[in-house]
Amino acid sequence: MKRLLFFVLFALNGLALFAQDYVPTTSNLKQREWFSEAKFGLFIHWGPFSIPGSGEWVMNERKLTVHNYTNLKDFFNPTEFNAEQWVSMAKNAGMKYITLITRHHDGFSMWDTKYSDFNIMNTPYKKDIVKMMADECRKQGIKLYLYYSLLDWRREDYPHETGRTGQNSGRKGKGDYASYLQFMKNQLTELLTNYGEIGGIWFDGHWDQTAPEGANDRTSRLDWKYNEIYSLIHKLQPQCMIGNNHHLTPFAGEDFQMFERDLPGENKSGLSFQKASEKLPLETCETLSNSWGYNLSDTNYKSNKQLVGMLVKAASLGSNLLLNIGPMPNGKIQLEFQNRLAGLGDWLKIYGESIYNTKAGFIKPQTWGGITQRDHKVYIHIFDQTLTLISLENFPFKKIKKAYLLKDGVAIKYTLQKQKLNIIPVIDQNAPDNVMVLEVN
Repeated sequence: MKRLLFFVLFALNGLALFAQDYVPTTSNLKQREWFSEAKFGLFIHWGPFSIPGSGEWVMNERKLTVHNYTNLKDFFNPTEFNAEQWVSMAKNAGMKYITLITRHHDGFSMWDTKYSDFNIMNTPYKKDIVKMMADECRKQGIKLYLYYSLLDWRREDYPHETGRTGQNSGRKGKGDYASYLQFMKNQLTELLTNYGEIGGIWFDGHWDQTAPEGANDRTSRLDWKYNEIYSLIHKLQPQCMIGNNHHLTPFAGEDFQMFERDLPGENKSGLSFQKASEKLPLETCETLSNSWGYNLSDTNYKSNKQLVGMLVKAASLGSNLLLNIGPMPNGKIQLEFQNRLAGLGDWLKIYGESIYNTKAGFIKPQTWGGITQRDHKVYIHIFDQTLTLISLENFPFKKIKKAYLLKDGVAIKYTLQKQKLNIIPVIDQNAPDNVMVLEVN
């Protein structure tokens, strides 16, 4: 009993030491600062799961066995993939970084890995997608972040018997986490050694080993040994940020916090019960339609007004927006996605200063719009085209030097008395967002 107690205390002490010992490097802090200022990124969900046209969870949802699902690699031949076009599209949309799926829950690796046969080099395509994207991002000045799944619906050594998903894949053995952990370390080492500087690693799948979101106890049934994984990443590339989509308060060693289908502090999707960190950069990820991976039946594309609203609301909470597309199996990106991204790019060419390098507004987003701040400027974003008056209590600045529309400099009428600001907005009925600038002391 004493020996068992010793090992328990030793393990807890080790975790505590890791929590205390992690001090971000100067390069990591600079990367965090850059990330917070970038505000807008592209999420790309793509792989063999795009072939059935039913989204990235098709293996789990259709209860496909490992044997049958593995056949998809023989059909994955994205001859229309063009890294230059993809990266240019993101850049023209005003995006500053790309988060690329390297390995999703189906276990398929999109790069030339030595540690799994289920990879892009064993398809008819036989070209390293991660390398082509890394080279092109570097060429065009876009930072590359890499998504990596912690869970696996195919591998026998993943502790599938305690997982929430992947229970119909035909695996009968028992997982071996020591083996699986080494596999992940080997693959992460490849990704952080062979593809140049990586902005961050975007983990997903922790929730597979917990009770559902919203439960009182979401303790993991598996000791993931994040101290080992995170230490490896920070050792290989100290600037590389780590985020984990576990839908919980950030763990020790993590460098940014993400929210899935939710703005920080909101919980409309039933996934984001955690509070927003006051210390780490924030990111919210959302879809252009309703699906992450390519889905033939999903035509619920968000409008330009909705997308601008998402970007503004995220920025007004001090968060980035990571906007997702699901390319087609052949490597093409559907026109509906291209057109909406182009529309966002056109909007940002005029209003980008109200988004990039800004911080959260002095009040949270309202039903009529939101507020972002930068240096000595306050940006008032108005979505409600019927609005005739904005009244803001406890305005935190004593004096307004100028008030005008961002797009053309037309003056705005206002009064400021006893910290109460009244603004009479000028509304363009055709604009998704009417942006006013207040230059303050």
